[in-house]
Amino acid sequence: MAQKQSRWSDLHKTLFEKNSLILTVGILITVSIGGIVEIAPLFYLDSTIEEVDGMRPYTPLEQAGRDIYIREGCYNCHSQMVRPLRDEVERYGHYSLAAESMYDHPFQWGSKRTGPDLARVGGKYSDEWHRDHLIDPQSVVPESIMPDYPFLATAELDYANIAANLRALRIVGVPYTEEMIEAAVSDVTTQLDPYAMDYDAFQARYPGAVMRDFDGDPSRVTEMDALVAYLQVLGTMVDFSTYEAQADENLR
Repeated sequence: MAQKQSRWSDLHKTLFEKNSLILTVGILITVSIGGIVEIAPLFYLDSTIEEVDGMRPYTPLEQAGRDIYIREGCYNCHSQMVRPLRDEVERYGHYSLAAESMYDHPFQWGSKRTGPDLARVGGKYSDEWHRDHLIDPQSVVPESIMPDYPFLATAELDYANIAANLRALRIVGVPYTEEMIEAAVSDVTTQLDPYAMDYDAFQARYPGAVMRDFDGDPSRVTEMDALVAYLQVLGTMVDFSTYEAQADENLR
């Protein structure tokens, strides 16, 4: 055994280490094999993301809120990805699943946290808390260095082109149906009215979507409505109790 190892070592030194051309060819062959193993499956797999029950496209109002979130640069200070580390899971909840970002274009994982991660912020605070926090952050979190956004409460939401927005997202893979796109404009106001005539149809299009006024003023549709609607849906589509129960079972 020792002789075989010695012979291989001698061959390695004489063939590869002393001949740069052969060494280069060997490296290229090794890298090519590794690349084929990694890349080839992507040509016949429809998706590398495992589908998760509960995931759905954003409602038109939530999508408009997401656009405002990106426009105001919220992602510069807040990430939306809980890493599978003990301290993160204990603080924010179950680690993020790839499926949670499957309809995000672009995704908001982030790499910097001046403020807390927002992947699980949905339902954690009331709409009133979010409004106060956006208008005057220090009124609810005294140590916060977040700038205030009072104009969101008075700026009328421009959603005339929301159907075109959904149509563009469908091109990159978000499964908006023609019915969703045709009803996009009316669905903005429908979501803000829990007694809307189109309640059942809206819920059929977006199962589990929260329907209520978000900015505290039912007489108008503001950017505050949209942004709070988006924040309140983050992390709420997937039932993580099933994953936690499975994890506990595996530990036994």
